[in-house]
Amino acid sequence: MKTEISAQAGGSQEVIAIVVAGGTGDRSGLAGGKQMVPLGGRPMLSHAISALDAAELIDLIVVACHPERVEEYRESAVEPWVFLTGTKVVPGGDERQDSVRFGLEAALESSSPEIVVVHDGARPLVTAETIDSAVAVLRDDPGAAGVVVGHPAYDTLKLVEADRVVETPERERFWVAQTPQVFRTSWLVDAHERALAEGFRGTDDASLVERIGGLVRMHLGPRENLKVTVSEDFLMAEAILRERSRRDGV
Repeated sequence: MKTEISAQAGGSQEVIAIVVAGGTGDRSGLAGGKQMVPLGGRPMLSHAISALDAAELIDLIVVACHPERVEEYRESAVEPWVFLTGTKVVPGGDERQDSVRFGLEAALESSSPEIVVVHDGARPLVTAETIDSAVAVLRDDPGAAGVVVGHPAYDTLKLVEADRVVETPERERFWVAQTPQVFRTSWLVDAHERALAEGFRGTDDASLVERIGGLVRMHLGPRENLKVTVSEDFLMAEAILRERSRRDGV
């Protein structure tokens, strides 16, 4: 059982989580982004924070958001809800990769974590069980630098140039990557420092760790851990939340 800790307290933290919430939501078509859009009666971002808060293995949560919206996010997605895990909101960067780096720097000012969990604020349906199991997989494999939650690709995949199909790869080799992505702190820090110095941009944090030689494992997660990207995704997320509430008798 977690006990309340201060988000500003110093000392060592074993596992910290960085929630990336700096996107503008261009693809969703929502002015001002999607993180504050109500989902199940509360801001979408707060669902992701709640799951991390409920995870037994998370000791500190850092939310990296748009620099001009720090107070708004803190007042709307953090302060109204009861979180037992220390949670702080910090300015993010222009792109996702920058926000992770800034969140990591802010976390390391007051903690010395063994492991860092990176999660997208646009994945509100993640569960505490998924988070804890991914951390456990990394801890159980001393040779691994990171663990990515995901699931096998079930659809047929096509490699396309312009509008022409040039190849149909064997889908058995492909997985769909999600978050959380869990890393040993030293690997993640090194990967971001080298990416910054060399001008490399990756689509996720695992790609940064992979390029410097880190072994990254895949860990099976639920398909319903979807990323809310376009407006239709909100409908699916709402339906899943309703079903969870019905199932749990809430």
